[in-house]
Amino acid sequence: MARAARRAGSRTGAAGFTYVGLLIAIVILGIALSAVGTVWRTQAQREREQELLFIGREFRSAIAKYYAAGPHQFPQDLGDLLEDKRSTEPRRYLRRMYVDPMTGAADWKVLRTDMLGITGIASSSSTEPLKKKGFPPEEKEFEVATCYCDWKFAYVPRINIRHRNTSVPPSAD
Repeated sequence: MARAARRAGSRTGAAGFTYVGLLIAIVILGIALSAVGTVWRTQAQREREQELLFIGREFRSAIAKYYAAGPHQFPQDLGDLLEDKRSTEPRRYLRRMYVDPMTGAADWKVLRTDMLGITGIASSSSTEPLKKKGFPPEEKEFEVATCYCDWKFAYVPRINIRHRNTSVPPSAD
């Protein structure tokens, strides 16, 4: 009898040790999955940032082409970039209306210049960007952005100013 009682006691102690070991393994697995989730979320945000940069540049380019194609007018609606009806043959500057990758909806913040029309777009997301450096010169202001809504993809036409020849004619000595 004593021998059977000792065996039963050792099984209970082994079962308790196994239970504690299993709990430790679950905690370690939870911590590892949490770290993987954080890395995955950060990577997904970086991919959405790259998509936002691509789409924003597409909009800027489409607005520039619209402006150059006609009598130097900006579009009055984003739909004008899908089909420009100012001429006899409609032109398309965008293939489709893109959604904002940061919000998942076509809720762009439209940038307008008084009564001239749409000069650009910006995301409506107030999330802080991960990317802070490495922008091309026309997007240098993105480095100090506090939210994606500060990434403004606007077309600013270049105005060519011709300078008169101000050189002094040679003297007739």
